[in-house]
Order: sequence, then C-alpha cells, then structure tokens
Amino acid sequence: VQLQASGGGLVQPGGSLRLSCAASGNIHRIDIMGWYRQAPGKQRELVASADRGGRTTYADSVKGRFTISRDDAKNTVYLQMDSLTPGDTAVYYCYAPLIVTPTFYRYQQIWGQGTLVTVSS
Repeated sequence: VQLQASGGGLVQPGGSLRLSCAASGNIHRIDIMGWYRQAPGKQRELVASADRGGRTTYADSVKGRFTISRDDAKNTVYLQMDSLTPGDTAVYYCYAPLIVTPTFYRYQQIWGQGTLVTVSS
C-alpha cells in the first residue's frame, strides 16, 4: 500500500494548482486522507483533511482558498489551491493515518513522497 502525490509545480502569486494523491495496493477502506506541507526551515503542518463522511478540516491559513475533496472509488484525494501566495511555498505531502485491506490488515501512518509547490513571480 502506498500513496503517490502529483500536481506540484511553479505558479505565480494569485494562481492556482491542483494536487492529487492516489492510494494504490489492496485497499478496502481509507477513513481519513489529508495533506500536510513543510516549508524550508519550518515544521510540517496540517493543511487539510477529509473523512469518508465528507467532513473536512483546514488550517486557518488556507481557509477560503484551498478545497480538499476525495474520490473513494479511485482512492484519491485532491487539493485545489487557489489565490496562492509565496507563503504557500512548501513540499506538500499526502497522508492517511489508517488504510485497511480486504483482509482487515491495518496499515498505519502512510505518507506520500511529497510534491513541491513554489509560488513566485
């Protein structure tokens, strides 16, 4: 079981990017999927998360600008990022605290490889 993130890149301030993270492997259920980010010299922080019931959480710094969504049929989570600022520059990591297989094996603390988002003019 693994998470594969994509969609990062260079964007100008005020622009938009959409990140994707697909879980692969023998998967029965993923309760929570989310995105963290880590800027140079800073600690990794939660950006947004979404559970299977559609409940979402956001960091205060991204509320109103970022939207998290998921497609459970594809085991994929998305992060739509609008009105980007240089302060959003970071490596973005997708994360799932628990992935359950059809045989009910539990994978815990699964991280994707990270995708770099650079906001600069």
